[in-house]
Amino acid sequence: MTELENNQVENANESMEDALNSVQEVKVGDIVKGEVLVIEDKQAVVGIEGAGVEGVVPTKELSTLPVEDINEVIKVGDILDLVVITTIGKDKENGSYLLSKRRLDAKKVWEDIEKDFEEGKIIEAPVTNVVKGGLVVDVGVRGFVPASMVEDHFVDDFESYKGQTLTFKIIEIEPSENRLILSHKAVVEAEKASKKADLLESIKEGDKLEGTVARLTDFGAFVDLGGIDGLVHVSEISHAHVAKPSDALSVGDKVEVAVLSVDPTKERVSLSIKDTLPGPWANIEEKAAKDTVLDGTVKRLTSFGAFVEVFPGVEGLVHISQISHKHIATPHEVLSEGEQVQVKVLDVSPEEHRIALSIKALEEKPEAEVVVEEEEESYELPEESTGFTMGDLLGDALKDQEQE
Repeated sequence: MTELENNQVENANESMEDALNSVQEVKVGDIVKGEVLVIEDKQAVVGIEGAGVEGVVPTKELSTLPVEDINEVIKVGDILDLVVITTIGKDKENGSYLLSKRRLDAKKVWEDIEKDFEEGKIIEAPVTNVVKGGLVVDVGVRGFVPASMVEDHFVDDFESYKGQTLTFKIIEIEPSENRLILSHKAVVEAEKASKKADLLESIKEGDKLEGTVARLTDFGAFVDLGGIDGLVHVSEISHAHVAKPSDALSVGDKVEVAVLSVDPTKERVSLSIKDTLPGPWANIEEKAAKDTVLDGTVKRLTSFGAFVEVFPGVEGLVHISQISHKHIATPHEVLSEGEQVQVKVLDVSPEEHRIALSIKALEEKPEAEVVVEEEEESYELPEESTGFTMGDLLGDALKDQEQE
């Protein structure tokens, strides 16, 4: 063998040795790169780069999401990051390996989730299923939202949540057990708290705002201002008397309110609806012009007359002399509180909030009674019947008159 041939053989041996030395040993748990060589029905055959061996990736190990058609997920020639699960076919030279893309993706997802958890970040994910006790969501791995953590209010049926993408706060995480507990309620409460703080800082006495009636109680109505509820006391609902808030309002009503006061420390806002409405005495000269006939309700009776409400919040006085053509000692003789009456306007004083009314002006005056005086008959009493004569009875008086 010539020297040239010897050198060629040595170089070939060195190249083969270098090639053998460059082939990495594949172990379970290793993260490797694999090129998709063949796609079969339920698996993909890949060549592990730098190892000179092949591995298999089952369809269920391709993605953290369910895969219906493997061809929609990968194609021949794709380079995948994979983790070695186990060895298979040990009787074959170089062996073969079971590989997973899903587990490697999940590992990275868990790392990201742990980081988000530590930083208190809010994550977003779609609801994939509704199960007994809560919601299942996909954040790259399976997350669970207990029913009590879905909303800040009671929800009877969660079916409408399926397919929705919601925001969540991570409550509990345990990667080794694939345990991930999420809460949408915590996000909702945090958003409301933020809005409430902003509103308490921005609104002030005298502001007029739009709101929605959220709750009704015996003493008033709570109106949602878009982050905080303010109270409209029953006395502030209308200029007219309101016995119960439910008589004038319903939950869900859109209302305009005026801010009466704000207490940021106690998170209390007092509101008024009636302050946004025209006053009861506005345009009263037009509504109750002199000689106008109105229907009213007797509200109060006093010794000098009756107060009659002719418009909500507007009362006029029927003086006792204007109640009846007949003489009455007190208004109680002919009127009672709550009675419906017709009245005529005698006079209006808008500045003083006074209206003079009359009931008798609408009633026909009775004809004057004709009194017939009978002629007095004079009877002469017999003297014996009294024992005194007229002269005896009148004598002294007559004498006194004559002397004068």
